[in-house]
Amino acid sequence: MVEGCDASVLISSNSFNKADRDADINLSLAGDAFDVIVRAKTALELACPGIVSCSDILAQATRDLITMVGGPFYPVSLGRKDGFVSLASRVEGHIPRTNMSMTHIIKMFADKGFTLKEIVALSGAHTIGFSHCKEFSDRIFNYSKKTPTDPAIYPKFAVALRKTCANYTKDHTMSAFNDVMTPGKFDNMYFQNLQRGLGLLTSDHLLATDPRTRPIVDLYASDQTMFFQEFSHAMEKLSVYGVKTGPQGEVRHRCDAFNRPHKA
Repeated sequence: MVEGCDASVLISSNSFNKADRDADINLSLAGDAFDVIVRAKTALELACPGIVSCSDILAQATRDLITMVGGPFYPVSLGRKDGFVSLASRVEGHIPRTNMSMTHIIKMFADKGFTLKEIVALSGAHTIGFSHCKEFSDRIFNYSKKTPTDPAIYPKFAVALRKTCANYTKDHTMSAFNDVMTPGKFDNMYFQNLQRGLGLLTSDHLLATDPRTRPIVDLYASDQTMFFQEFSHAMEKLSVYGVKTGPQGEVRHRCDAFNRPHKA
């Protein structure tokens, strides 16, 4: 979503460049995920040096993880080059924040060529993974002057979240599963959760209440096959968004560093 599917997120910061993985919204990305990409790149460089880009590895690893946890298989085209730019300052405005309005989120994706259905389908990736407490603390501790908790959250779920996140201001690693029912399985439970007041983030809740997106949420909640088909198409489209080819990029020797310095 930032520079295109060009592995800009894998670059490490150094003394003269704050890379996009160090933008505040990306600090929650799991360290072991970066390690998986490094291990795959190391094996490939030993077998066929300079051939397979980090962005191709990232696109395939994403698809393989989804498949491994029960999600759909979709084809991943290969031949991407790795980008020359990775700047934390260019992240803002390209990745949706949890407190954005649905109109803002829809426009952000539409500007990149994504339809309403594709936006809702891609949001279904929240069927796995976790979010840090700070991303939803306003919903459970500081919702309004009348009530600290968003009344749209299922009451017992709200109590459990408050307990889980009680210490979040001191321990920034505190987090909760995006899908409380089947957190390790890729399925349509996320959409069913939204219908029951079990959505974690404000942006999740908006999907289920906004008249533009609610019918799509209801469709995916009742038809997992349809969700899988449309998620697959949206992921294929995302995996070729803004790709670099030819002299627009390079095949990095290491995924966390450019082969040589480039000016943004």
